[in-house]
Amino acid sequence: MSHINRYILGLLLLMNFAVFSQNSIDEDPELIQNNINYRIDQAQLELENFNYYKAQKNLDTALKLAEKLDHKESTGIIFAIKGKLQYYIEEYEQAITSLTKAIEVQRLINDNKNLGKSYKIYGDVYLAKKQYYQALDSYTAAKSKFQEENLNKDLAEALLCEGKAYYYLKNYRKSRDIINQSLDIARREELPKTECENLIYLGIVQNKLNNNQKAIELTSQGLKIAEEYNYSSILFDGYLALSDIYNDLGDYKTSRDYLKKHIVISDSLVAIKRANSSKAQETQYLLNDALEKNSEIIKELKQAEDDNSLNTLISILSVALITILSLLTLSLYKNNNIRLKTNNMLHKKNAELIIAKEKAELASKTKANFLSTVTHELRTPLYAVTGLSNMLLEENPKPEQVQHLKSLKFSGDYLLTFINDILQINKIEANKVDIEPEPFNLKKKINNIILALNNSAQDNKVKIHFEYDNHLGENFIADQLKISQILINLIGNSIKFTQDGDIWIRVYKIEEKDNIYTLRFEVEDNGIGISQEKQDKMFESFSQGSIQINRKYGGTGLGLSIVKGLIDILKGKIYVKSELDKGTTFYFEIPLEHTSSKENTINSGNYFQGNIDDVDLTNVQILVVEDNKINQMITKKILTKMKLKCDIVDNGEAAVEKIKANKYDIVLMDIHMPGISGIEATKIVRSFDKELTIFALTAVTIEDKMHEFEEAGFTDIIPKPFKQEEFEKKLYNALSSKKQKPTSA
Repeated sequence: MSHINRYILGLLLLMNFAVFSQNSIDEDPELIQNNINYRIDQAQLELENFNYYKAQKNLDTALKLAEKLDHKESTGIIFAIKGKLQYYIEEYEQAITSLTKAIEVQRLINDNKNLGKSYKIYGDVYLAKKQYYQALDSYTAAKSKFQEENLNKDLAEALLCEGKAYYYLKNYRKSRDIINQSLDIARREELPKTECENLIYLGIVQNKLNNNQKAIELTSQGLKIAEEYNYSSILFDGYLALSDIYNDLGDYKTSRDYLKKHIVISDSLVAIKRANSSKAQETQYLLNDALEKNSEIIKELKQAEDDNSLNTLISILSVALITILSLLTLSLYKNNNIRLKTNNMLHKKNAELIIAKEKAELASKTKANFLSTVTHELRTPLYAVTGLSNMLLEENPKPEQVQHLKSLKFSGDYLLTFINDILQINKIEANKVDIEPEPFNLKKKINNIILALNNSAQDNKVKIHFEYDNHLGENFIADQLKISQILINLIGNSIKFTQDGDIWIRVYKIEEKDNIYTLRFEVEDNGIGISQEKQDKMFESFSQGSIQINRKYGGTGLGLSIVKGLIDILKGKIYVKSELDKGTTFYFEIPLEHTSSKENTINSGNYFQGNIDDVDLTNVQILVVEDNKINQMITKKILTKMKLKCDIVDNGEAAVEKIKANKYDIVLMDIHMPGISGIEATKIVRSFDKELTIFALTAVTIEDKMHEFEEAGFTDIIPKPFKQEEFEKKLYNALSSKKQKPTSA
């Protein structure tokens, strides 16, 4: 028994010595400081690897030790790093709180080195919050401290961030100058990470300054360094920057290649951040803490077990309770983990959808740019085809040539209609069609459409009947141009597929609510009809009855697709009823606002209203600005036929000089030319002549450029290829209005 007592006594002495030794170590300031420094270094390392909760754990422990030791410098550093961590996980308000505490401590002890770093992180937080001027103030304070302490690495980083702030404020020149300062320091101090980041952002800025080639050169240099050192986050920005630059240059293939690289880097970064910043780590952290505490309690209870049997029972119960609580905690952790995995999956799918959306938008933009370029290139030669065919038909051709020329004219007109239809479909799909409501007389509008289409109807021996509800008012507010397009397409379609028959057009009200009338429009014919199978695809692009019907009746199959798109824009619905060999009825319903106001009947000025013989063409001088030789010849022929004289130049610079040296009545200005464009030339002319009549002769899509034409100062626009009659009327109208203007004494 004494042997056992001596053994227990020795064991107790050994345990007391161990506890005493441990207390001595825990109280040693030098060892505590080493522990603090180690945990700060570990936290920094974990931050770089996106292990945010491990970093948080190290910082929490370090902060307790620093406060226990009352070491101000360490306390300030820890609060600053906590602020940086909270900035990374987008908890900006908490970051500001932590950084404010860091700055208070660092100011108190004049720790300028770390104070500058705190100011810099402060600036990063404001930059993320898009409070750019506050960010600039913080970066200025940081730069001051870094310069005092000769901390060039930190100074280079602060300058780069300052340059970014000026970039977001769209002060690109200031941004360029500051980033260049940062780049110089990075190269001098051999800081490859800062150097490549500077080069990439300098490329982004140069692109905004329209120095595209310089932008590519700089960004490529930065990417080369980033690839060498495998700086993932910088590669992420660099690939996206190059994609944007090449997209602006119109090199869409290269743009897509860099976008793909950006997406690959994005996926890997998102995966790392999500894995390391999820709440699962926080739960695991809390669980580990709980288990550690439980382990300590278990040890204490085992110690108590040796003292008396009652405590043994309590210990057993306590251990059981703790075990149950631990299992519950573990169960909660697993459930939480399952939920987080589900959330992560949703986030991943959402990210994939965002990327898919970006790709679709890029493809849509590429398609729109392609169509714009192709249609412009097609319209220019079409001007020659339609213009020459019109002139040849008017110059007494041989009888055997007339049919060939009419076929040529028909083909040109058909191709122009096809191009316009494609552009209209493209605009509808891209949601670029705006609604422009105005007061108009609906009954009068439909009568005018019927009148315009009557010649085509007579050619097919078709009689058009118009039935308008007598109890329905005539004046409405709506987009009359789109309603006209819908009716022209539907009535024209009925005329095309009806031979020696009838077409009925009906308009009546089906609902009225707060001055908004829902009207039904019907276009019925007794033509060839449509099979049920074909009716299901009637409103799809390039959809027609059959190839044989295409060849016999003509058309591209885009008309009904345009009709459906326009009716959708007007918040309406369209339906079709048809039976083969019996006829077809299209009917659509759209809401229109009824009004007592009458339509604006002021002459738009596009058509000549008087007698052409009353216009004095003597000494009228016209300048034609056109770089295409064939188009020059056609325009000159048209003007000669109108008994008008003209001068011709083939570029914008020569046009400006000619206008300065001569007095012209009208200028016909092409848009796309070598040297300065027609738009730039017109702006220059308007700087010294506000009254000169300048018509834009253009093959571009007018609707997309209308604002630009108006800003440049064009009097009016004549789209190419144009109808000779409309061209003549616009010119005569302009000359007539000049004659009517009172002259100054």
